Amino acid sequence: MQIVDWVFEQVLKEAWQPGDKIPSVRESAVRFEVNPNTVMRSYEYLQQQEVIVNRRGIGFFVAPEAKNIILSIRKKEFLEEEMPLFFKTINLLGISMDEVVSEYNKKNQ
Repeated sequence: MQIVDWVFEQVLKEAWQPGDKIPSVRESAVRFEVNPNTVMRSYEYLQQQEVIVNRRGIGFFVAPEAKNIILSIRKKEFLEEEMPLFFKTINLLGISMDEVVSEYNKKNQ
């Protein structure tokens, strides 16, 4: 998932645009110090999600709708996994929504 998250981040930060070639399986394996098969599984997942496309003999490229697809995936993950944990934690710690908003505003000024 580290590789998938990295690809997601590159697309969301617009470091990679639709149609851009992404690092090869071998390059990514070296970068992340993992077996090329691990990278290939990540790339296969990204292909299934239609985030990247494979052009045989040329490499992998960012799909035209990659950013929208990633946003949809990330929003779903946040709403189903991270947000419930967030609310559980603030409830357990007795943090009010006013405190949350205040802290958020301080950090984003």
